[in-house]
Amino acid sequence: MTAFDLTGKVALVTGGNGGIGLGMAKGLVDAGALVMVAGRDAEKNRRAVEGLGAGADAIVVDMAQDNGGRDAVAAAVKKFGRLDIVVNNAGINIRKSPQDYSLEEWHSVLNINLTSMFVCCQAAYPHLRARGGKIINIGSMMSIFGASFAAPYGASKGAVVQLTKSLAAAWAADNIQVNAVLPGWIDTELTKGAREQVQGLHEKVLARTPAGRWGLPDDMAGIAVFLASHASDFITGTAIPVDGGYAAQG
Repeated sequence: MTAFDLTGKVALVTGGNGGIGLGMAKGLVDAGALVMVAGRDAEKNRRAVEGLGAGADAIVVDMAQDNGGRDAVAAAVKKFGRLDIVVNNAGINIRKSPQDYSLEEWHSVLNINLTSMFVCCQAAYPHLRARGGKIINIGSMMSIFGASFAAPYGASKGAVVQLTKSLAAAWAADNIQVNAVLPGWIDTELTKGAREQVQGLHEKVLARTPAGRWGLPDDMAGIAVFLASHASDFITGTAIPVDGGYAAQG
């Protein structure tokens, strides 16, 4: 359908060199978009671009730095001449009991998961305002549920939903739609670490997920294309779970 055609559009995907970000980047490329991947690891960036094909490029950038988001936006515009779509996916987690976090660890998680998202949105705004655009912010099931081992992560991901609503309300008049995606338990490097650190997590996820499996990065492609395309032009300020039914069960 032409409503889902992204030909000629330019997307920036932070943390796009693996996991959920790469799954979304693949979907955008398949729909016709040109994609700039932003990630800290040059080799992972190279492999991601190689897999995405000629319509992709990458910038080595640390989103934890104050100018990380600005540098990523500038690189996308310099390479492709415009910017239409931003996928804010960069994120980290540190798993501990709440009383065991250092303040440095707290700030680290909040800085990358939330502050860098805000900086990237600010930097992208003038480019998106020029012709309308789409922002897709990656939250989590922890935007909805609490976890004893992820207090700063859950706090940051809850805030992602509220930031999304605020930006959606502020920028609707500029024809910028801002939505959040709340991935369930997706099989990535990040969640492999969780399975190693949290006893019984794998079995608990399978037991609660009606789909009966962990998600795959490719499962995130469709929602990325939908929220990046004209098919979602009247949808803004939402937070959409992509979780195999995990959130549907009490």
